[in-house]
Amino acid sequence: MFKNFIAVSILFAFLMSCNSKEEKDKYNRVFYRAVNGKDTAILDIKINDKRFYGRYEIVYHNLGKDSGDVRGDMKGDTLRGDYHFISNGGSWKRIPIALLQKDNKLILGKGVIGTYFNLPLFIPEIPIEYNNSEFVFEKIEK
Repeated sequence: MFKNFIAVSILFAFLMSCNSKEEKDKYNRVFYRAVNGKDTAILDIKINDKRFYGRYEIVYHNLGKDSGDVRGDMKGDTLRGDYHFISNGGSWKRIPIALLQKDNKLILGKGVIGTYFNLPLFIPEIPIEYNNSEFVFEKIEK
C-alpha cells in the first residue's frame, strides 16, 4: 500500500508540474545593460506580455555589487515587481522595482518606498519618477 501511495504521489506531482498555468517557453529572454558613470547594471530577464523574471546585478566601481533576482508584472509599458538581492556580500534585501519601456529601452524608476505587511512597495499616492534615472537599460546581444 505504501508503494502505491508513493507511485500515486509521484504521478500527481508530475501531472501538476505539466499543468502549469504559465508556459515557460512563451517567455522571451532579453539582456539589458546600463552604465552610469563607472557603475554598470546588467538585467537578464525572461518576459512575456504579462510577467517577467530574471537576474539583476549592479556593479559599483571599486565598491562591490548588488546581485539577485527580479520578478513582477507587466502593466501597459511598465514592469513592476521586486528586486531580492544581496548587497555587497552582506545580507539579503528586498526593494520594489519599476521599469518603463520606452524606445526599446528600460528606464529605472525612483519612488518613495513604504511597507505593507512587512513587504516594501512604492507608495501608490506618490508617482514614480522616470526622469533623471540612475540607469537607462539598452538591449544587448549576449
